[in-house]
Amino acid sequence: MKHMFAKFHEKSMEDRKAAVFSFSQLNEEAKSLYCNAEYDQLSDQLVENAIGVMEIPLGVAVNFVVNQVERVIPMATEESSVIAAASHGAKLARPLGGFHAQVDGSYMFSQIHIIHLQDPYAAKVRILHHRDELIQLANQEDPILKQLGGGAYDITVRALEDPSSLVVHLHVDTLDAMGANAANTMAEKIAPRIEDITNGEARMKIISNLADRRIARAYCEVQQEQLGGADVVDRIVQACDIAKRDPYRAATHNKGIMNGITPIVLATGNDTRAVESGAHAYASKNQHYSPLTKWEKNSRGNLVGSIEVPIAVGTIGGATAIHPKAKSNLELMQINSAKELSEVIASVGLAQNLTALKALATEGIQKGHMKLHAKNIALMAGAKGDEIARIATLLLKDKKYRVDVAKHHLKTLRGEKAYE
Repeated sequence: MKHMFAKFHEKSMEDRKAAVFSFSQLNEEAKSLYCNAEYDQLSDQLVENAIGVMEIPLGVAVNFVVNQVERVIPMATEESSVIAAASHGAKLARPLGGFHAQVDGSYMFSQIHIIHLQDPYAAKVRILHHRDELIQLANQEDPILKQLGGGAYDITVRALEDPSSLVVHLHVDTLDAMGANAANTMAEKIAPRIEDITNGEARMKIISNLADRRIARAYCEVQQEQLGGADVVDRIVQACDIAKRDPYRAATHNKGIMNGITPIVLATGNDTRAVESGAHAYASKNQHYSPLTKWEKNSRGNLVGSIEVPIAVGTIGGATAIHPKAKSNLELMQINSAKELSEVIASVGLAQNLTALKALATEGIQKGHMKLHAKNIALMAGAKGDEIARIATLLLKDKKYRVDVAKHHLKTLRGEKAYE
């Protein structure tokens, strides 16, 4: 039987679309959703088997002051209330100076797993004995990075539970790049030499996304009056303490933080999956899944929050260098380095968490979220144009945020219009 998707990747985008549309039996209206001439060529360059783009709303968070610099933050997200929450958290922190942030550096590492070792402890010593040689060999793969002040700079070796194996970490300063490609290429370059040194076999030569030498930290102080009093401060501190002790709560606590972090990573063309996996792995570094933020009450009775999270992002290379809107978003933020970008991202994660905990400590999370989500429900019910705002208002009045209720209001509204 002839396979209609044979050599699919060799087809033009228009031919790929035609094949998919035929297979899926889409109607003309659905087909039109895949027409975006402006981005067809770019998406064809970025991904395999491209048939179009998936548009995500892009908004900006405001009120942010990070290291005494005013920032407007582009955020790409489909979820209601995320951008509003980030902006509100920044507004709460602003009177006492906003956010203060710093980053360890742009240090990544790739891993080379060495197996089938007869003498793993001696092999470790031999690898370290050849450290300078291996670093020099790695830097031959990216001499420009070395000339700019980055490149491979260290090698460490870890033993695993399997007594016949080791893991070699090749540490690379990637400067303003995220650095996965550079670190991976360097690891593949030195792997054969490590095999010679150890008489072992090199496997899985790839970067680690647990970028624990690339930690971004931020803190802020919020006046208790901004939050509604001392009781709210105590409730937020208590909420954080619960997350420390309960991994089920910590998962949702950290998801809220990533509500702030991931949209900026996406908006700047960086790797959302790498940052997400690194953050959650870091949250588990002590063998217990814990919150990425800490909230405390200081001697003035104010709330003080801090965050520590690995942020492996770049301002050059990858999609950031190719996607015009990603480049524009960096310019919009007035970002000049990966360090600055990481500082902003950590600050937004902290702001997002602040707003979520304040809501949980007071009115509950749904009131603000559903107020903004009401328009989405109106759209789901089929409202169009000025109907959307009118249906959303009725849902808010009823405090019933359901599609069936929205449909009932829409039917009534359209019946009224028919008699106008």
